[in-house]
Amino acid sequence: MQYDGLLLNLPREIKWFLIAFVAVLSVGFYSGLLFVNETSSMEPNGIEENYLGNEQDTAATIMKFKKGEREMLTIVHTHILSMSMIFFLLGILVWLTKLPKELKIFLTIEPFLSVILTFGGIYLLWSGVLWFKYIVLFSGILMTLSYIVSSSIVLFQLLAKNKETVNQ
Repeated sequence: MQYDGLLLNLPREIKWFLIAFVAVLSVGFYSGLLFVNETSSMEPNGIEENYLGNEQDTAATIMKFKKGEREMLTIVHTHILSMSMIFFLLGILVWLTKLPKELKIFLTIEPFLSVILTFGGIYLLWSGVLWFKYIVLFSGILMTLSYIVSSSIVLFQLLAKNKETVNQ
């Protein structure tokens, strides 16, 4: 089965359906990033404070408490499931683009590793492995970059004019 570049040859109505899907998915993804920025300032100490609290910090302007085990399990569970579905669906679209196979492999496998490292890392951080906040930050950045690159490539190729159809 030939799937490389198939996205370029889809009928216009299917392309618009996929454009709408990736656009709405992106609104959800980027609003999640805004929430992360609001709760952790996207820095290692902010990540630690968000999950372990800041009760000992007398200079804190907003008091935060350590999250409970049920809350942590819910956060980890829901994020791993939802993010894996996001990257699964986006990965299918990436495999239908016209790109080198090695780049497709990276863009479709790396996010799954980052999801495990980010959300498993958050749980390990909460459990007391404090240095994992750096892994969480790095893997979260890598996961976000993978999303940005993948969704941009998919949207660009969905919006591109197919040379074969234009020349006919």
